[in-house]
Amino acid sequence: MNDQYKNSYKADAKDLVSLSVYNVGCQRCDSGYQWGPGIRDHYLIHYIISGQGSYTLNRKTHTLNAGDAFLVYPNTEVIYQADVNDPWEYAWVGFTGSDAAAILQATDFSREKPYIHAVPNGDEVKRQLLHIYDARGNSFEHAVEMTGRLYTTLALFLQSAKRKDTQLTAAAYVQKSVEYINANYSYPITVEDIAGYVGLSRSHLFRSFELVMQKSPKEYLTEFRMKQACYLLEHSGLSITAIANSVGFDNGLYFSKTFRKNKGMSPKEYRSSKKPGP
Repeated sequence: MNDQYKNSYKADAKDLVSLSVYNVGCQRCDSGYQWGPGIRDHYLIHYIISGQGSYTLNRKTHTLNAGDAFLVYPNTEVIYQADVNDPWEYAWVGFTGSDAAAILQATDFSREKPYIHAVPNGDEVKRQLLHIYDARGNSFEHAVEMTGRLYTTLALFLQSAKRKDTQLTAAAYVQKSVEYINANYSYPITVEDIAGYVGLSRSHLFRSFELVMQKSPKEYLTEFRMKQACYLLEHSGLSITAIANSVGFDNGLYFSKTFRKNKGMSPKEYRSSKKPGP
């Protein structure tokens, strides 16, 4: 009997900056079903409901079974494959947002070990993942409900975490920094301002960001501002100068230069590229 299935949903818009569901679903895989080699542009957690399979990262293959979970990091090449004799069934959620890295840093997932054997509260993780799927839809109300249930799911991984205090502390500093950036990016804040708010030296803040985000505070702040600028270019009629001022640049020329360096085109070219065709 062919009892394979796949139920999945992909969100059209990811407008919530802090955390947004990218996709969600569940699947009972065919014998030997494989995804990859390939990369994702978002985080992706799978919880294995039944069966088994393998997850390959950095040329190392890990065998995973029912009750385990694995995490795919953005822009990291992976392969995952269902077992030939006992193919797995799993539920998954893909997500992105400024909260994601700091939350995941405080779980037992890591880039060196992106899986957890025998998730302690696995049945509840499965239930919450299915709740996210049940809440699917492209209205703002749906997006908020899916994100709320995603926070609940991630909280389950936090509750069972055995991470070291230094990692948890770094995640907390970065989370506080991200909240400050979310609230103040439209002002000409600097890395020194962020470090002062968090109560760290600039070098300590840098080390925390490198550990949690794999990028510097300045890189994160610039990328965040560019993301907001892209949204305004696409969804508002504001002038380039007004947009520059709105995302914390008091020099329009420097804004345009930074935008081109990050996006490979000028703000004007980006806006034109997003206009619907005739």
